[in-house]
Amino acid sequence: MLVNEKSYQTVWMEGTSVFMIQQNLLPFKFKIHECKSYMDTCIAIHDMIVRGAGAIGAAAGFAMAQAFLMSEDRLKAVSIREARQDIENTRPTAKNLFYAVDRVYRAGLISPENALVEAQKVAVKDAADSKKIGEFGSSLINKKANILTHCNAGWLAFVDYGTALAPVYLAKRQGKDVFVYVDETRPRGQGAKLTAWELQNDGVPHLIIPDNAAASLMAQKK
Repeated sequence: MLVNEKSYQTVWMEGTSVFMIQQNLLPFKFKIHECKSYMDTCIAIHDMIVRGAGAIGAAAGFAMAQAFLMSEDRLKAVSIREARQDIENTRPTAKNLFYAVDRVYRAGLISPENALVEAQKVAVKDAADSKKIGEFGSSLINKKANILTHCNAGWLAFVDYGTALAPVYLAKRQGKDVFVYVDETRPRGQGAKLTAWELQNDGVPHLIIPDNAAASLMAQKK
C-alpha cells in the first residue's frame, strides 16, 4: 500500500535483516523498524511492533530464516531447535505463526538459502491471498455502503492488502461510495489507531466509534 506516495509492505526481509512498519508508533509517527537478528524479530513480535495474524506469520517465517542464516555450523542442530522454540513462544495468538515457522524450518533443514526462499514464499502467499479476498469481497459491496470494522484487518495486519479492509479499498477504487464505522477496539485501540490511520491514508471516509455503539448502529440499520 502507499504511504506518502511510496509503496510499502508491512514486513519484509533484505539480506539478514527483517524490516517492518513500527505499528506501536502509529498513528502519530511512521517509522521503519529493523531487526538484525532472529531474537530482534522475536522481540518485535512480542512487543507488538508488528501485529496481525498474517504479518506476525510472515515475521516469524523471516525470523526462522534469520536463525538458519546466522547459526554456527557446529551448533546448528541445537541452536536452530532453540530458535524455533523462541519464535513459537513470542505471541502465539494465531495459527499463521506456527504455519510459517514449520514451513521455513523444514526448508532450512535442506539449506539456509532454502529457508530464506521459503520465508519469502510465505510472505508472497499472504499478500496474494489478501488480494484475492479484496477481489471477491468487493463484489459483495453495493454501490453505496456503510461498513463496520472491529480491530484491524487492513494491510498493516498482513503483508499487504489486508483481509476485511481489502474489499473496501478495492470498492473505493471501483468508484463505489463506501463509508466505514471504525470500532475503537479496546483495550489496545487497534481500530482507532491502525484501521483509522489506514483509511485516512487511503482517503476512505470513516468515523471512529466506541465499541459499545456498534449495536446501536446496527439496530438503526446504519
